Amino acid sequence: MALPIVRYNDPVLRKKGEPVKAFDASLSLLSDQMVATMHTASGIGLAAQQIGRALQFCVVDLRQTDRDFAWELDGATPPLELFMPLSLANPVVTVLPSDKTVYEEGCLSFPDIRGDVFRPDAIRVTFQDLQGTPHTLACDGLLSRCIQHEVDHLNGTLFIDRMEKKIRAGLEKDIKILAQKTREESDATQA
Repeated sequence: MALPIVRYNDPVLRKKGEPVKAFDASLSLLSDQMVATMHTASGIGLAAQQIGRALQFCVVDLRQTDRDFAWELDGATPPLELFMPLSLANPVVTVLPSDKTVYEEGCLSFPDIRGDVFRPDAIRVTFQDLQGTPHTLACDGLLSRCIQHEVDHLNGTLFIDRMEKKIRAGLEKDIKILAQKTREESDATQA
């Protein structure tokens, strides 16, 4: 079942997530709901904050993208289909030596708003799966960028915060309109 996606200017998007402590059926259900929500919205990643939960948990699924990225999961290179959609609990990103690359990013919490963001190309992320088992994933390209974007969400950082000032300035009008719509919808539901 797809869940409603929180839009920009909702305070939960700026909250650092609490660590996942319970690896149980409710976490598996949350993961299934978040994957369904992400797929329904045609996204490749979704953080718990984007469905209104301040939790260190996100999902990614790049099976339907061009595979112009490399990965190594726990020292092996399994096919993407074996581990995606990927659920990451308590992820910690370490930047690996690599160039910074620019890519036009979007975000499900910012419908129709896209802009260039510079990020390191290669990372290592340590995380726990739905059973609490620890894993290490080294990756680059779009997979690296997607994980960095979602882990930023878990720490209250948004992709617009990573944009250069001149890029963000060109989007400021649309961002303000979205913020106003979010405020009005929130006021209407509280009335």
